[in-house]
Amino acid sequence: MSIPARRGRNVWLGAVLLLGLGGAMVVALGVGASPAGFGGLVDLVLGRADAPTRAILLEVRLPRILLAAIVGAALSGAGTAFQAILRNPLADPYILGVSGGAALGAAVFIAIAGGDPLGGPLARPAAAFLGALLTLWVLFRLARLRGRTGSMALLLVGVVLNAFDSAVILFLLTVGDSSRFQGVMSFLVGAVGSPPWPVVLGAGAFVASGLAFLMGLSHRLNLLAFGEETAGNLGVDVERTTWAVVVAASLVTAAAVAFTGLIGFVGLIVPHAMRIAFGSDHRALVPASAVGGATFLVLADTGARTLVAPVELPVGVLTALIGCPLFLALFLRRLREA
Repeated sequence: MSIPARRGRNVWLGAVLLLGLGGAMVVALGVGASPAGFGGLVDLVLGRADAPTRAILLEVRLPRILLAAIVGAALSGAGTAFQAILRNPLADPYILGVSGGAALGAAVFIAIAGGDPLGGPLARPAAAFLGALLTLWVLFRLARLRGRTGSMALLLVGVVLNAFDSAVILFLLTVGDSSRFQGVMSFLVGAVGSPPWPVVLGAGAFVASGLAFLMGLSHRLNLLAFGEETAGNLGVDVERTTWAVVVAASLVTAAAVAFTGLIGFVGLIVPHAMRIAFGSDHRALVPASAVGGATFLVLADTGARTLVAPVELPVGVLTALIGCPLFLALFLRRLREA
């Protein structure tokens, strides 16, 4: 396919993807365990909804839907960036250990504060984000011990940090008061919850800034796909670009994980699916992955809160149940094409 034809096709696919995200949000807003359904949504649009319906739709469901979209976009966009910079199709936002650091930060906070709302509702997310930043700093220091950072060094250090964080969390769960660590278990399987509007707006601004920065590096990511030596010969500062992508993608991931916990497979399968649809040009792939990830997580969270209502499933469990067979299907398709 010629380049102009590919661009035209990507524009149409992008429009369809955005319509799909809008449709997913409307469906998510109209379904739930409470009686405020699509009829209540119509009443809200027409300005005749009663106070309880308005509260359910605008103060409970809408912030949750938006946070799910923000987190899905963050994880998928970061996953695309990590797959590009590490040249590893199995890379996901959690591969460098930043998410493990966030989980450890949350676990340590709960071990200290217990069930008390120390510092308000933002205290645990702040502790998780601090743990992620500390892990990112350790990653930077260890990966640069020999003066230059390679993708293999990043990968190996990330695996070690993930293992260490997991071991410490298991230790805390084993020796600590089990009633205190219910929040840690919820964090480890992922849950969107009921975020207040300041959380949604803050997370949205942070993630949007990080994704915009990654989109600005899309051309360099395209060149890095040919290998570090080739990219360097074409004028790319490989070392600086690598760390710029790693830091931006890690901070975006940390923000997502801090508020919702560990939600797997979003940053792995969505970039694969978008690469099949949009090709390997990161100027289209990064934004497409962000929109696709937002759509996927909005639908997954809607299923998590409605499939067995009034019981709510952890959204991380549902994304794993959906993601495993989808990833295997995509993997087998790529094998056949190869």
